[in-house]
Amino acid sequence: MTSFSIGETDFLRAGEPHRVISGAIHYFRVHPDQWADRIRKARLMGLNTVETYVAWNAHEPRRGEWDATGWNDLGRFLDLIQAEGMDAIVRPGPYICAEWHNGGLPTWLTADGRQLRSSEPTFLADVSEYLRRVYEIVAPRQIDRGGPVVLVQIENEYGAYGADSAYLEALVALTREAGITVPLTTVDQPTDRMLADGSLPSLHKTASFGSRSAERLATLRAHQPTGPLMCSEFWDGWFDWWGGVHHTTDVAAAAADLDALLAAGASVNIYMFHGGTNFGLTNGANDKGRYLPIVTSYDYDAPLDEAGEPTAKFHAFREVIARYAPVPDEVPSAATPAPEFSAPLSPVGRWTDAAATGALTDHPATFDALDHASALVRYDVPLPEGRGGRLSVEDVRDLAWVSVDGQPVGTLSRTRHDRSLQVPAGRELSILVEDQGRVNYEHRLGEEKGLIGAVTLDGVALDGWTSTPLDVAAIAGRVAHFPADGSTPVETPAGPLGWVGEFDLASPTDLFLDTDRWGKGYAFVNGFFLGRYWRNGPTRTLYVPAPATSAGANRVVVLELEQLLDPRAEFVARADLGDTEE
Repeated sequence: MTSFSIGETDFLRAGEPHRVISGAIHYFRVHPDQWADRIRKARLMGLNTVETYVAWNAHEPRRGEWDATGWNDLGRFLDLIQAEGMDAIVRPGPYICAEWHNGGLPTWLTADGRQLRSSEPTFLADVSEYLRRVYEIVAPRQIDRGGPVVLVQIENEYGAYGADSAYLEALVALTREAGITVPLTTVDQPTDRMLADGSLPSLHKTASFGSRSAERLATLRAHQPTGPLMCSEFWDGWFDWWGGVHHTTDVAAAAADLDALLAAGASVNIYMFHGGTNFGLTNGANDKGRYLPIVTSYDYDAPLDEAGEPTAKFHAFREVIARYAPVPDEVPSAATPAPEFSAPLSPVGRWTDAAATGALTDHPATFDALDHASALVRYDVPLPEGRGGRLSVEDVRDLAWVSVDGQPVGTLSRTRHDRSLQVPAGRELSILVEDQGRVNYEHRLGEEKGLIGAVTLDGVALDGWTSTPLDVAAIAGRVAHFPADGSTPVETPAGPLGWVGEFDLASPTDLFLDTDRWGKGYAFVNGFFLGRYWRNGPTRTLYVPAPATSAGANRVVVLELEQLLDPRAEFVARADLGDTEE
Protein backbone atom coordinates (compact mmCIF):
# COMPACT_ATOMS: atom_id res chain seq x y z
CA MET A 1 0.00 0.00 0.00
CA THR A 2 1.13 3.57 -0.68
CA SER A 3 0.77 6.50 1.68
CA PHE A 4 -0.26 10.03 0.72
CA SER A 5 0.07 12.92 3.14
CA ILE A 6 0.83 16.61 3.49
CA GLY A 7 4.35 17.63 4.50
CA GLU A 8 5.82 20.96 5.51
CA THR A 9 6.24 22.09 1.89
CA ASP A 10 4.93 19.30 -0.36
CA PHE A 11 2.45 16.54 -0.84
CA LEU A 12 4.19 13.30 0.13
CA ARG A 13 3.51 10.14 -1.87
CA ALA A 14 5.13 7.10 -0.25
CA GLY A 15 7.10 9.62 1.81
CA GLU A 16 8.58 11.40 -1.21
CA PRO A 17 7.74 14.94 -2.41
CA HIS A 18 5.01 14.80 -5.04
CA ARG A 19 3.33 17.36 -7.26
CA VAL A 20 -0.32 16.77 -8.18
CA ILE A 21 -0.93 17.56 -11.85
CA SER A 22 -4.62 16.85 -12.27
CA GLY A 23 -7.51 17.48 -14.61
CA ALA A 24 -11.27 17.48 -14.08
CA ILE A 25 -13.55 14.96 -15.79
CA HIS A 26 -17.14 14.71 -14.53
CA TYR A 27 -18.25 11.11 -14.98
CA PHE A 28 -21.90 12.23 -15.05
CA ARG A 29 -21.23 14.41 -18.14
CA VAL A 30 -19.58 11.64 -20.19
CA HIS A 31 -21.08 8.45 -21.58
CA PRO A 32 -19.77 5.57 -19.40
CA ASP A 33 -18.49 3.71 -22.46
CA GLN A 34 -16.21 6.70 -23.11
CA TRP A 35 -14.79 7.13 -19.60
CA ALA A 36 -11.68 5.03 -20.28
CA ASP A 37 -10.85 6.98 -23.44
CA ARG A 38 -11.06 10.36 -21.67
CA ILE A 39 -8.98 9.14 -18.72
CA ARG A 40 -6.30 7.70 -21.01
CA LYS A 41 -6.01 11.00 -22.87
CA ALA A 42 -5.59 12.79 -19.54
CA ARG A 43 -2.52 10.65 -18.90
CA LEU A 44 -1.22 11.34 -22.41
CA MET A 45 -1.33 15.09 -21.74
CA GLY A 46 0.98 14.50 -18.79
CA LEU A 47 -1.55 14.46 -15.95
CA ASN A 48 -0.99 12.09 -13.04
CA THR A 49 -4.42 12.58 -11.41
CA VAL A 50 -8.08 12.87 -12.41
CA GLU A 51 -10.55 14.88 -10.33
CA THR A 52 -14.32 14.62 -10.27
CA TYR A 53 -17.27 16.09 -8.46
CA VAL A 54 -20.05 13.79 -7.26
CA ALA A 55 -23.52 14.97 -8.30
CA TRP A 56 -25.96 14.08 -5.51
CA ASN A 57 -29.04 14.73 -7.66
CA ALA A 58 -27.74 12.31 -10.31
CA HIS A 59 -27.41 9.56 -7.72
CA GLU A 60 -30.61 10.26 -5.77
CA PRO A 61 -33.11 12.27 -7.86
CA ARG A 62 -35.89 11.05 -5.55
CA ARG A 63 -35.46 10.62 -1.82
CA GLY A 64 -34.35 7.12 -0.92
CA GLU A 65 -33.84 5.99 -4.53
CA TRP A 66 -30.04 5.77 -4.51
CA ASP A 67 -28.35 4.68 -7.75
CA ALA A 68 -24.63 4.00 -8.20
CA THR A 69 -24.88 1.99 -11.43
CA GLY A 70 -24.40 2.80 -15.12
CA TRP A 71 -23.90 6.54 -15.54
CA ASN A 72 -23.67 6.84 -11.75
CA ASP A 73 -21.08 4.10 -11.22
CA LEU A 74 -18.52 6.25 -9.41
CA GLY A 75 -16.69 3.12 -8.27
CA ARG A 76 -16.12 1.97 -11.85
CA PHE A 77 -14.95 5.45 -12.84
CA LEU A 78 -12.38 5.46 -10.02
CA ASP A 79 -11.30 1.93 -10.94
CA LEU A 80 -10.69 3.04 -14.53
CA ILE A 81 -8.52 5.90 -13.26
CA GLN A 82 -6.47 3.40 -11.29
CA ALA A 83 -6.25 1.05 -14.27
CA GLU A 84 -4.63 3.90 -16.21
CA GLY A 85 -2.00 4.22 -13.46
CA MET A 86 -3.35 7.55 -12.20
CA ASP A 87 -4.51 8.98 -8.86
CA ALA A 88 -7.95 10.42 -8.15
CA ILE A 89 -9.40 13.39 -6.29
CA VAL A 90 -13.04 13.18 -5.18
CA ARG A 91 -15.14 16.26 -4.46
CA PRO A 92 -18.52 15.05 -3.13
CA GLY A 93 -19.93 18.42 -2.07
CA PRO A 94 -22.75 18.02 -1.12
CA TYR A 95 -22.89 21.27 -3.12
CA ILE A 96 -20.82 21.28 -6.33
CA CYS A 97 -21.96 24.31 -8.42
CA ALA A 98 -20.37 23.03 -11.69
CA GLU A 99 -23.04 24.78 -13.81
CA TRP A 100 -25.06 21.65 -13.01
CA HIS A 101 -28.74 21.94 -12.21
CA ASN A 102 -29.41 23.06 -8.65
CA GLY A 103 -25.68 22.93 -7.91
CA GLY A 104 -25.93 19.15 -7.54
CA LEU A 105 -28.49 19.28 -4.72
CA PRO A 106 -31.66 17.21 -5.23
CA THR A 107 -34.87 19.19 -5.58
CA TRP A 108 -36.50 17.09 -2.87
CA LEU A 109 -33.80 18.37 -0.52
CA THR A 110 -34.09 22.03 -1.43
CA ALA A 111 -37.87 22.34 -1.83
CA ASP A 112 -38.92 22.68 1.80
CA GLY A 113 -37.28 25.96 2.74
CA ARG A 114 -34.58 24.62 5.06
CA GLN A 115 -31.35 26.53 5.56
CA LEU A 116 -29.11 24.95 2.97
CA ARG A 117 -25.39 24.31 3.39
CA SER A 118 -25.63 24.77 7.14
CA SER A 119 -25.59 22.91 10.43
CA GLU A 120 -29.40 23.01 10.55
CA PRO A 121 -30.16 19.53 11.94
CA THR A 122 -32.53 18.16 9.30
CA PHE A 123 -30.33 19.38 6.44
CA LEU A 124 -27.26 17.91 8.09
CA ALA A 125 -29.06 14.59 8.62
CA ASP A 126 -29.82 14.27 4.90
CA VAL A 127 -26.31 15.34 3.93
CA SER A 128 -24.85 12.78 6.33
CA GLU A 129 -26.85 9.97 4.76
CA TYR A 130 -25.70 11.04 1.31
CA LEU A 131 -22.02 11.29 2.24
CA ARG A 132 -22.06 7.90 3.96
CA ARG A 133 -23.24 6.35 0.70
CA VAL A 134 -20.52 8.14 -1.29
CA TYR A 135 -17.83 7.15 1.18
CA GLU A 136 -18.91 3.52 1.01
CA ILE A 137 -17.66 3.75 -2.58
CA VAL A 138 -14.63 5.98 -1.96
CA ALA A 139 -13.19 4.62 1.30
CA PRO A 140 -12.06 1.20 -0.01
CA ARG A 141 -10.53 2.95 -3.04
CA GLN A 142 -8.16 5.19 -1.08
CA ILE A 143 -4.46 4.98 -1.86
CA ASP A 144 -3.57 3.52 1.53
CA ARG A 145 -5.93 0.61 0.77
CA GLY A 146 -4.54 -0.02 -2.69
CA GLY A 147 -6.84 2.36 -4.58
CA PRO A 148 -6.36 5.63 -6.50
CA VAL A 149 -7.98 8.27 -4.22
CA VAL A 150 -5.42 10.67 -2.71
CA LEU A 151 -7.53 13.70 -1.71
CA VAL A 152 -11.15 14.33 -0.68
CA GLN A 153 -12.65 17.81 -0.64
CA ILE A 154 -14.98 19.13 2.07
CA GLU A 155 -17.90 21.17 0.64
CA ASN A 156 -17.12 23.48 -2.31
CA GLU A 157 -16.18 27.16 -2.36
CA TYR A 158 -18.08 27.51 0.89
CA GLY A 159 -16.51 30.88 1.66
CA ALA A 160 -18.55 32.39 -1.18
CA TYR A 161 -21.76 31.22 0.52
CA GLY A 162 -21.47 31.08 4.30
CA ALA A 163 -19.31 30.90 7.40
CA ASP A 164 -20.94 28.14 9.45
CA SER A 165 -17.89 26.46 10.95
CA ALA A 166 -20.10 24.00 12.84
CA TYR A 167 -21.35 22.75 9.46
CA LEU A 168 -17.82 22.20 8.16
CA GLU A 169 -16.79 20.53 11.41
CA ALA A 170 -19.74 18.14 11.12
CA LEU A 171 -18.75 17.25 7.54
CA VAL A 172 -15.17 16.58 8.63
CA ALA A 173 -16.28 14.40 11.55
CA LEU A 174 -18.61 12.40 9.33
CA THR A 175 -15.93 12.01 6.66
CA ARG A 176 -13.40 10.64 9.13
CA GLU A 177 -15.98 8.38 10.81
CA ALA A 178 -16.79 6.94 7.37
CA GLY A 179 -13.19 5.77 7.03
CA ILE A 180 -11.70 8.52 4.87
CA THR A 181 -8.04 8.72 5.89
CA VAL A 182 -6.49 10.68 3.00
CA PRO A 183 -5.91 14.44 3.41
CA LEU A 184 -8.99 16.66 3.35
CA THR A 185 -9.04 19.93 1.42
CA THR A 186 -11.21 22.97 0.82
CA VAL A 187 -11.25 25.33 -2.17
CA ASP A 188 -12.17 29.00 -2.39
CA GLN A 189 -11.42 31.93 -4.61
CA PRO A 190 -8.25 33.66 -3.35
CA THR A 191 -9.78 36.50 -1.36
CA ASP A 192 -9.16 37.00 2.34
CA ARG A 193 -12.82 36.66 3.31
CA MET A 194 -13.57 33.56 1.26
CA LEU A 195 -10.42 31.74 2.35
CA ALA A 196 -11.11 32.60 6.00
CA ASP A 197 -14.83 31.71 5.96
CA GLY A 198 -14.68 28.61 3.78
CA SER A 199 -12.32 26.36 5.72
CA LEU A 200 -11.09 25.14 9.12
CA PRO A 201 -7.58 24.99 10.62
CA SER A 202 -7.61 21.20 10.25
CA LEU A 203 -8.25 21.37 6.49
CA HIS A 204 -5.75 22.11 3.75
CA LYS A 205 -6.78 25.23 1.84
CA THR A 206 -6.54 25.42 -1.94
CA ALA A 207 -7.64 28.11 -4.38
CA SER A 208 -9.59 28.50 -7.63
CA PHE A 209 -8.49 30.92 -10.36
CA GLY A 210 -7.42 31.10 -13.98
CA SER A 211 -4.89 33.91 -14.22
CA ARG A 212 -2.45 36.08 -12.24
CA SER A 213 -1.05 32.93 -10.67
CA ALA A 214 1.75 34.50 -8.60
CA GLU A 215 -0.60 37.04 -7.01
CA ARG A 216 -3.30 34.46 -6.23
CA LEU A 217 -0.79 31.98 -4.80
CA ALA A 218 0.58 34.72 -2.51
CA THR A 219 -2.91 35.33 -1.13
CA LEU A 220 -3.38 31.59 -0.63
CA ARG A 221 -0.02 31.29 1.14
CA ALA A 222 -1.09 33.97 3.63
CA HIS A 223 -3.96 31.70 4.68
CA GLN A 224 -2.15 28.36 4.25
CA PRO A 225 1.34 29.06 5.65
CA THR A 226 2.60 25.48 5.46
CA GLY A 227 2.24 22.57 3.07
CA PRO A 228 1.93 22.57 -0.72
CA LEU A 229 0.24 25.36 -2.63
CA MET A 230 -2.48 24.11 -4.95
CA CYS A 231 -4.85 25.65 -7.46
CA SER A 232 -7.53 22.99 -7.42
CA GLU A 233 -9.59 24.77 -10.07
CA PHE A 234 -7.34 26.26 -12.72
CA TRP A 235 -9.95 27.78 -15.03
CA ASP A 236 -8.72 27.15 -18.54
CA GLY A 237 -11.99 28.11 -20.23
CA TRP A 238 -15.56 29.05 -19.38
CA PHE A 239 -19.16 27.95 -19.84
CA ASP A 240 -21.81 29.30 -22.25
CA TRP A 241 -25.41 30.39 -21.75
CA TRP A 242 -28.31 30.66 -24.18
CA GLY A 243 -28.35 34.01 -25.96
CA GLY A 244 -24.66 34.67 -25.27
CA VAL A 245 -21.44 33.88 -27.12
CA HIS A 246 -19.19 30.85 -27.09
CA HIS A 247 -16.46 31.56 -24.55
CA THR A 248 -12.86 30.75 -25.38
CA THR A 249 -9.51 31.61 -23.81
CA ASP A 250 -6.34 32.41 -25.69
CA VAL A 251 -4.25 29.24 -25.90
CA ALA A 252 -0.92 30.96 -25.39
CA ALA A 253 -2.19 33.00 -22.45
CA ALA A 254 -3.71 29.94 -20.75
CA ALA A 255 -0.49 27.99 -21.26
CA ALA A 256 1.57 30.87 -19.85
CA ASP A 257 -0.62 31.01 -16.73
CA LEU A 258 -0.25 27.26 -16.27
CA ASP A 259 3.51 27.63 -16.69
CA ALA A 260 3.63 30.35 -14.04
CA LEU A 261 1.66 28.17 -11.68
CA LEU A 262 3.95 25.16 -12.12
CA ALA A 263 7.09 27.32 -12.04
CA ALA A 264 6.03 28.48 -8.58
CA GLY A 265 6.11 24.85 -7.44
CA ALA A 266 2.35 24.59 -7.03
CA SER A 267 0.14 21.61 -7.67
CA VAL A 268 -2.80 22.04 -10.02
CA ASN A 269 -6.15 20.65 -11.05
CA ILE A 270 -7.15 21.87 -14.51
CA TYR A 271 -10.85 22.76 -14.64
CA MET A 272 -11.84 21.36 -17.04
CA PHE A 273 -9.57 18.85 -18.75
CA HIS A 274 -12.67 17.50 -20.50
CA GLY A 275 -16.00 19.21 -19.95
CA GLY A 276 -18.43 16.86 -21.65
CA THR A 277 -22.14 17.56 -22.08
CA ASN A 278 -25.20 18.55 -20.09
CA PHE A 279 -27.19 15.66 -21.53
CA GLY A 280 -30.94 15.56 -20.94
CA LEU A 281 -32.15 18.35 -18.66
CA THR A 282 -29.07 18.63 -16.44
CA ASN A 283 -27.88 22.15 -17.24
CA GLY A 284 -27.80 24.76 -14.51
CA ALA A 285 -28.34 28.52 -14.75
CA ASN A 286 -26.92 31.81 -13.56
CA ASP A 287 -28.93 34.73 -12.17
CA LYS A 288 -27.10 37.86 -11.12
CA GLY A 289 -30.05 40.11 -11.89
CA ARG A 290 -30.74 38.41 -15.22
CA TYR A 291 -31.59 34.74 -15.54
CA LEU A 292 -29.23 32.97 -17.97
CA PRO A 293 -29.66 29.20 -18.46
CA ILE A 294 -26.56 27.18 -19.41
CA VAL A 295 -26.41 25.53 -22.85
CA THR A 296 -26.30 21.78 -23.46
CA SER A 297 -22.62 21.70 -24.42
CA TYR A 298 -20.12 21.85 -21.56
CA ASP A 299 -17.15 21.93 -23.91
CA TYR A 300 -15.63 24.67 -21.68
CA ASP A 301 -12.92 25.34 -24.31
CA ALA A 302 -11.05 22.56 -22.49
CA PRO A 303 -7.90 20.75 -23.73
CA LEU A 304 -10.09 17.79 -24.68
CA ASP A 305 -13.18 19.02 -26.53
CA GLU A 306 -16.78 17.94 -26.03
CA ALA A 307 -16.30 14.90 -28.27
CA GLY A 308 -13.10 13.87 -26.49
CA GLU A 309 -10.68 15.12 -29.15
CA PRO A 310 -7.40 16.93 -28.34
CA THR A 311 -7.28 20.64 -29.12
CA ALA A 312 -4.48 23.16 -29.58
CA LYS A 313 -4.78 23.80 -25.84
CA PHE A 314 -4.12 20.09 -25.17
CA HIS A 315 -0.81 20.26 -27.02
CA ALA A 316 0.17 23.61 -25.48
CA PHE A 317 -0.54 22.35 -21.96
CA ARG A 318 1.32 19.12 -22.68
CA GLU A 319 4.38 21.12 -23.72
CA VAL A 320 4.21 23.16 -20.49
CA ILE A 321 3.78 20.09 -18.27
CA ALA A 322 6.77 18.42 -19.95
CA ARG A 323 8.99 21.13 -18.46
CA TYR A 324 8.11 19.99 -14.95
CA ALA A 325 7.15 16.31 -15.12
CA PRO A 326 7.50 13.23 -17.33
CA VAL A 327 5.08 13.14 -20.26
CA PRO A 328 4.34 9.96 -22.26
CA ASP A 329 5.76 9.75 -25.76
CA GLU A 330 2.40 8.75 -27.17
CA VAL A 331 0.12 11.51 -28.43
CA PRO A 332 -3.60 11.03 -29.20
CA SER A 333 -4.43 10.92 -32.89
CA ALA A 334 -5.99 13.99 -34.46
CA ALA A 335 -9.75 14.18 -34.77
CA THR A 336 -11.38 12.97 -37.97
CA PRO A 337 -14.55 14.60 -39.33
CA ALA A 338 -17.82 12.98 -38.36
CA PRO A 339 -20.11 11.58 -41.09
CA GLU A 340 -22.17 14.18 -42.95
CA PHE A 341 -25.68 13.30 -44.09
CA SER A 342 -29.31 14.25 -43.58
CA ALA A 343 -32.51 12.41 -42.78
CA PRO A 344 -36.03 13.72 -43.44
CA LEU A 345 -38.26 14.26 -40.42
CA SER A 346 -41.96 13.44 -40.42
CA PRO A 347 -44.43 15.25 -38.13
CA VAL A 348 -46.44 13.04 -35.79
CA GLY A 349 -48.75 15.49 -34.02
CA ARG A 350 -48.95 17.87 -31.08
CA TRP A 351 -46.91 16.31 -28.30
CA THR A 352 -47.78 18.84 -25.57
CA ASP A 353 -51.28 17.33 -25.45
CA ALA A 354 -49.88 13.86 -24.80
CA ALA A 355 -50.18 13.76 -21.02
CA ALA A 356 -52.34 12.38 -18.26
CA THR A 357 -54.98 14.51 -16.56
CA GLY A 358 -53.44 17.22 -14.45
CA ALA A 359 -54.09 18.41 -10.91
CA LEU A 360 -57.07 20.74 -10.35
CA THR A 361 -56.21 23.53 -7.91
CA ASP A 362 -57.28 27.09 -7.15
CA HIS A 363 -53.83 28.38 -8.10
CA PRO A 364 -51.23 27.05 -10.56
CA ALA A 365 -49.25 24.24 -8.93
CA THR A 366 -45.49 24.59 -9.09
CA PHE A 367 -43.24 21.91 -10.56
CA ASP A 368 -42.12 21.24 -6.98
CA ALA A 369 -45.64 20.83 -5.61
CA LEU A 370 -46.31 18.39 -8.45
CA ASP A 371 -43.05 16.53 -7.67
CA HIS A 372 -42.22 16.97 -11.34
CA ALA A 373 -38.61 16.61 -12.46
CA SER A 374 -39.01 17.09 -16.21
CA ALA A 375 -39.01 20.31 -18.22
CA LEU A 376 -42.63 21.33 -18.78
CA VAL A 377 -45.97 21.91 -17.07
CA ARG A 378 -49.10 23.00 -18.98
CA TYR A 379 -51.48 25.26 -17.08
CA ASP A 380 -55.11 25.57 -18.27
CA VAL A 381 -57.85 27.80 -16.85
CA PRO A 382 -61.29 28.96 -18.10
CA LEU A 383 -61.44 32.65 -18.98
CA PRO A 384 -64.18 34.29 -16.85
CA GLU A 385 -67.19 35.17 -19.01
CA GLY A 386 -65.07 34.40 -22.05
CA ARG A 387 -63.41 37.81 -21.94
CA GLY A 388 -59.84 38.87 -22.62
CA GLY A 389 -57.70 41.48 -20.93
CA ARG A 390 -54.31 42.09 -19.40
CA LEU A 391 -52.78 38.85 -18.15
CA SER A 392 -50.30 39.40 -15.32
CA VAL A 393 -48.05 36.86 -13.59
CA GLU A 394 -46.10 37.65 -10.44
CA ASP A 395 -43.17 35.57 -11.70
CA VAL A 396 -42.62 33.04 -14.47
CA ARG A 397 -39.87 30.44 -14.13
CA ASP A 398 -38.65 30.31 -16.71
CA LEU A 399 -40.25 30.62 -20.16
CA ALA A 400 -43.96 30.47 -20.98
CA TRP A 401 -45.95 30.14 -24.21
CA VAL A 402 -49.42 31.66 -23.84
CA SER A 403 -52.40 30.67 -25.99
CA VAL A 404 -56.17 31.14 -25.99
CA ASP A 405 -58.36 28.37 -27.41
CA GLY A 406 -55.26 26.85 -28.96
CA GLN A 407 -54.17 30.02 -30.75
CA PRO A 408 -50.73 31.43 -29.78
CA VAL A 409 -50.78 34.83 -28.07
CA GLY A 410 -47.18 35.41 -27.01
CA THR A 411 -44.45 34.44 -24.59
CA LEU A 412 -43.38 35.45 -21.10
CA SER A 413 -39.68 35.18 -20.39
CA ARG A 414 -37.89 35.33 -17.06
CA THR A 415 -34.72 36.41 -18.87
CA ARG A 416 -36.58 39.40 -20.36
CA HIS A 417 -38.25 40.15 -16.99
CA ASP A 418 -41.69 39.72 -18.60
CA ARG A 419 -44.66 39.92 -16.26
CA SER A 420 -47.74 40.57 -18.44
CA LEU A 421 -49.29 40.61 -21.91
CA GLN A 422 -52.69 41.24 -23.50
CA VAL A 423 -54.82 38.19 -24.27
CA PRO A 424 -57.92 38.09 -26.50
CA ALA A 425 -61.39 36.91 -25.54
CA GLY A 426 -61.95 33.17 -25.59
CA ARG A 427 -63.00 30.14 -23.62
CA GLU A 428 -59.74 28.79 -22.21
CA LEU A 429 -56.31 30.21 -21.42
CA SER A 430 -53.35 27.84 -21.67
CA ILE A 431 -49.81 28.59 -20.46
CA LEU A 432 -47.02 26.11 -21.20
CA VAL A 433 -44.09 26.73 -18.83
CA GLU A 434 -40.54 25.42 -19.27
CA ASP A 435 -38.03 24.97 -16.47
CA GLN A 436 -34.91 26.04 -18.39
CA GLY A 437 -32.47 24.98 -15.69
CA ARG A 438 -32.12 25.53 -11.96
CA VAL A 439 -29.73 28.18 -10.68
CA ASN A 440 -26.60 26.46 -9.39
CA TYR A 441 -25.32 28.86 -6.70
CA GLU A 442 -26.11 31.11 -3.72
CA HIS A 443 -29.58 31.95 -2.42
CA ARG A 444 -31.47 30.83 -5.52
CA LEU A 445 -30.63 27.17 -4.94
CA GLY A 446 -33.86 25.22 -4.76
CA GLU A 447 -36.17 27.98 -5.97
CA GLU A 448 -39.57 26.80 -7.19
CA LYS A 449 -40.38 26.48 -10.87
CA GLY A 450 -43.57 27.23 -12.79
CA LEU A 451 -46.05 30.09 -12.45
CA ILE A 452 -45.13 31.72 -9.16
CA GLY A 453 -47.54 33.85 -7.14
CA ALA A 454 -50.80 35.38 -8.31
CA VAL A 455 -52.01 35.13 -11.92
CA THR A 456 -54.58 37.82 -12.74
CA LEU A 457 -56.69 39.07 -15.64
CA ASP A 458 -57.22 42.83 -15.41
CA GLY A 459 -56.26 42.64 -11.77
CA VAL A 460 -58.68 39.82 -10.84
CA ALA A 461 -57.19 36.50 -9.78
CA LEU A 462 -57.84 33.54 -12.08
CA ASP A 463 -58.77 30.32 -10.31
CA GLY A 464 -59.71 26.76 -11.17
CA TRP A 465 -56.43 25.79 -12.80
CA THR A 466 -55.48 22.42 -14.22
CA SER A 467 -51.72 21.86 -13.90
CA THR A 468 -50.50 19.03 -16.14
CA PRO A 469 -46.88 17.77 -15.89
CA LEU A 470 -45.27 16.80 -19.19
CA ASP A 471 -42.50 14.20 -18.99
CA VAL A 472 -40.38 15.05 -22.02
CA ALA A 473 -38.43 11.77 -22.10
CA ALA A 474 -41.55 9.63 -21.70
CA ILE A 475 -43.35 11.52 -24.48
CA ALA A 476 -40.31 11.11 -26.76
CA GLY A 477 -40.47 7.38 -26.10
CA ARG A 478 -44.06 7.30 -27.36
CA VAL A 479 -43.31 9.51 -30.36
CA ALA A 480 -40.49 7.14 -31.37
CA HIS A 481 -43.06 4.45 -32.21
CA PHE A 482 -44.75 6.53 -34.91
CA PRO A 483 -43.85 5.74 -38.53
CA ALA A 484 -41.15 7.95 -40.05
CA ASP A 485 -42.67 7.88 -43.54
CA GLY A 486 -44.93 10.93 -43.24
CA SER A 487 -48.08 8.82 -43.07
CA THR A 488 -49.31 10.38 -39.80
CA PRO A 489 -51.84 13.15 -40.65
CA VAL A 490 -50.88 16.56 -39.20
CA GLU A 491 -52.91 19.71 -39.76
CA THR A 492 -50.12 22.28 -39.51
CA PRO A 493 -46.31 22.11 -39.41
CA ALA A 494 -46.12 24.94 -36.83
CA GLY A 495 -46.38 24.83 -33.06
CA PRO A 496 -45.25 22.15 -30.59
CA LEU A 497 -45.00 19.12 -32.87
CA GLY A 498 -43.23 15.82 -32.51
CA TRP A 499 -41.00 14.74 -35.39
CA VAL A 500 -39.39 11.41 -36.16
CA GLY A 501 -36.78 10.28 -38.68
CA GLU A 502 -34.49 7.37 -39.49
CA PHE A 503 -30.91 6.99 -40.70
CA ASP A 504 -28.46 4.14 -41.24
CA LEU A 505 -24.86 3.80 -40.06
CA ALA A 506 -22.24 1.25 -40.99
CA SER A 507 -21.02 1.22 -37.38
CA PRO A 508 -21.51 3.24 -34.18
CA THR A 509 -19.83 6.64 -34.45
CA ASP A 510 -19.80 10.11 -32.95
CA LEU A 511 -22.16 12.51 -34.69
CA PHE A 512 -23.00 16.21 -34.57
CA LEU A 513 -26.68 17.07 -35.05
CA ASP A 514 -27.19 20.51 -36.60
CA THR A 515 -30.08 22.35 -34.91
CA ASP A 516 -29.56 25.78 -36.47
CA ARG A 517 -32.76 25.64 -38.56
CA TRP A 518 -34.95 24.41 -35.75
CA GLY A 519 -36.70 26.51 -33.12
CA LYS A 520 -36.55 25.33 -29.53
CA GLY A 521 -36.98 21.89 -28.05
CA TYR A 522 -35.42 18.54 -27.21
CA ALA A 523 -33.69 15.87 -29.32
CA PHE A 524 -33.18 12.12 -28.91
CA VAL A 525 -31.30 9.42 -30.83
CA ASN A 526 -32.33 5.82 -30.20
CA GLY A 527 -34.00 6.97 -26.98
CA PHE A 528 -30.83 8.69 -25.73
CA PHE A 529 -31.69 12.22 -24.55
CA LEU A 530 -29.14 14.48 -26.24
CA GLY A 531 -30.43 17.61 -24.52
CA ARG A 532 -31.98 20.97 -25.34
CA TYR A 533 -31.56 22.99 -28.52
CA TRP A 534 -32.54 26.61 -29.16
CA ARG A 535 -32.11 28.93 -32.11
CA ASN A 536 -31.21 31.62 -29.54
CA GLY A 537 -27.65 30.19 -29.70
CA PRO A 538 -24.76 30.30 -29.40
CA THR A 539 -24.66 26.48 -29.68
CA ARG A 540 -25.78 25.21 -33.10
CA THR A 541 -25.05 21.50 -32.74
CA LEU A 542 -25.79 18.67 -30.32
CA TYR A 543 -23.13 16.05 -29.67
CA VAL A 544 -24.25 12.45 -30.29
CA PRO A 545 -21.84 10.04 -28.51
CA ALA A 546 -20.98 6.95 -30.50
CA PRO A 547 -22.36 4.53 -27.85
CA ALA A 548 -25.81 6.09 -28.38
CA THR A 549 -25.76 5.04 -32.04
CA SER A 550 -26.01 1.61 -33.65
CA ALA A 551 -24.86 -0.20 -36.76
CA GLY A 552 -27.83 -0.30 -39.12
CA ALA A 553 -31.04 1.63 -38.47
CA ASN A 554 -31.14 4.54 -36.03
CA ARG A 555 -34.08 6.70 -35.03
CA VAL A 556 -34.09 10.42 -34.20
CA VAL A 557 -36.94 12.08 -32.31
CA VAL A 558 -37.40 15.84 -32.07
CA LEU A 559 -39.88 17.51 -29.73
CA GLU A 560 -40.20 21.02 -31.15
CA LEU A 561 -41.89 23.76 -29.13
CA GLU A 562 -42.05 26.44 -31.81
CA GLN A 563 -41.29 25.66 -35.47
CA LEU A 564 -38.80 23.70 -37.53
CA LEU A 565 -37.73 25.89 -40.44
CA ASP A 566 -36.34 22.81 -42.14
CA PRO A 567 -37.85 19.38 -41.29
CA ARG A 568 -34.59 17.49 -41.63
CA ALA A 569 -32.08 16.02 -39.22
CA GLU A 570 -28.82 17.35 -40.61
CA PHE A 571 -25.60 15.75 -39.34
CA VAL A 572 -22.41 17.77 -39.82
CA ALA A 573 -18.68 17.06 -39.68
CA ARG A 574 -17.85 18.91 -36.45
CA ALA A 575 -19.32 20.81 -33.55
CA ASP A 576 -20.50 24.38 -34.01
CA LEU A 577 -20.56 26.03 -30.60
CA GLY A 578 -21.29 29.50 -31.95
CA ASP A 579 -19.67 32.87 -32.39
CA THR A 580 -16.97 34.02 -30.01
CA GLU A 581 -16.17 37.51 -28.76
CA GLU A 582 -13.18 37.76 -31.10
